[in-house]
Amino acid sequence: MKLVRHTVRLPVEVDKAVGELAKAKGDTAYAILATCVEAGVAALSSPVGDGSDNRELVAEIVSISARLVDVERMLDRTLFTACAAYCYARSAAFGGGKSDEEISAEIGRAYDRQRRLAEEDRS
Repeated sequence: MKLVRHTVRLPVEVDKAVGELAKAKGDTAYAILATCVEAGVAALSSPVGDGSDNRELVAEIVSISARLVDVERMLDRTLFTACAAYCYARSAAFGGGKSDEEISAEIGRAYDRQRRLAEEDRS
């Protein structure tokens, strides 16, 4: 295969991305740049047809999103149930004597604490 030389000017952000990709792949920036050009030409030479693939993809993403909401609700209920079980078990271990209202308040605090810790871990 005969190669042809071209001089390319890249924006700084693109040059950094090419460098990072080269480092991740264990290759040189020049080799990755050639791969990027080949992939770009291949992508541009076969444009998306009527968009039916896009509609199917969007429908799948919507479906996944709806199921994810259900999973989040279930996990939230599971967390609350675990907090309730912990608080009731703790109360029993220390001899009981607490009313359901007191234990309910403890459950709420434990649940809020776990949600707050989960939020902190996410950020």
